[in-house]
Amino acid sequence: MRGLLVIVAILLAGLPAAGAERAWLGKARIYNNDFLGDGKDRWRTFSYSFSYLRGTQWNGSLPTGFGELVEYRLRTEIIAPDDLTNPAIGTDRRFVSALHLGAFSHMALGKADLVLGVDLVMTGPQTGIGALQSWVHEHIGIGKTQVFGSQIGNAVYPTLNAEIGREFRLSPASERRIALRPFLEAQAGVETFVRFGADLTIGQAGLGDLLVRDTTTGQRSVALKGVRERGTTLIFGGDVAYVNSSKYLPAASGFSLVRPRVRLRAGLYREWQNSSFFYGLTWLGKEFANQQSGQMIGSVTFRRNF
Repeated sequence: MRGLLVIVAILLAGLPAAGAERAWLGKARIYNNDFLGDGKDRWRTFSYSFSYLRGTQWNGSLPTGFGELVEYRLRTEIIAPDDLTNPAIGTDRRFVSALHLGAFSHMALGKADLVLGVDLVMTGPQTGIGALQSWVHEHIGIGKTQVFGSQIGNAVYPTLNAEIGREFRLSPASERRIALRPFLEAQAGVETFVRFGADLTIGQAGLGDLLVRDTTTGQRSVALKGVRERGTTLIFGGDVAYVNSSKYLPAASGFSLVRPRVRLRAGLYREWQNSSFFYGLTWLGKEFANQQSGQMIGSVTFRRNF
C-alpha cells in the first residue's frame, strides 16, 4: 500500500524537467454503448471516459521519466443484467455503477512504450450513476430500473494498471503506413488480470501521436497529435485476458468467471483539417458462466477545433 501511495503522489505532483513548466497538452474522450453495437441494453452497457494530458511539451515522442507526461482520467461505467425491469436474480450478473478517478504516466522504455498508473474505483449508490440512468430510462419510456436491491454496494477499490507495447512498421516508408503493436497489460484491484493482445493500424493515425486505451473495449483514442498527414485510418485489434478475480462478479454470490476473456475490435478514424471522428465496434466475449453470449459494443469520439 505504501508503494501505491508513492505512485499516486508522484503522478499527482508530476516531475517536470529542470526549468520547464508543465501545461495541459491535450485531451481525449470516448463514449461506449451497446445500443450503438448490437442494439441491446445489457452487461457492459455504457461507459464514458474523459482524459486530460499534462506535461512540459509534446514533440511526437514519449519522455523517458516517470511522471513527466501524465494522463488524468475520469471515467463512468454501468454494467447491468440482461433485463433491468425484470432481472433473473441469482443467474444474471448484478448491477454495477462505477466511477473511476485515475492518473497514468506515459513514458518510453527503450524501444517500447509504457503506461503505469492508478485508478480509484468507486462503486455503488454513492456514485449516483445508477439513479441517473433510472431517471433517464423512466422519462424516455423504457421503464424504471428494478435491479438496485442487488447491486454491487458502496466501496472504493485502489487499482494498479500497467501496459507495455512496441510498434513494428510492416510497410515501407514510401507506402501507406501499416503498423502492428503487440502489448501486454496487467492489472490488480477492482478486476485482477493479465492480458495480451495486438493492434493493427492502416493509415497515419498514431504516427507521432499519443493514444490512450479505453478500459472497456480496448479501443485507442488520439489524445496528442503529431505533425503528419490527416486522412482516414482503419484500426483492428484483439486481446485475451486471464482474469483472476472481479469485484463486479463476486465468488460469494455464486459467480463463476470465464477466465479467458476475449475482445475483438475494429474502427474507422477520419480526420479533417479542424475536426476528427471515430466509430468502432468491439465484440466482448462472455465474462461469467451463466452469460448466454458475448455482446457487441459501439464506440464514438468526435473532436472539433475552433
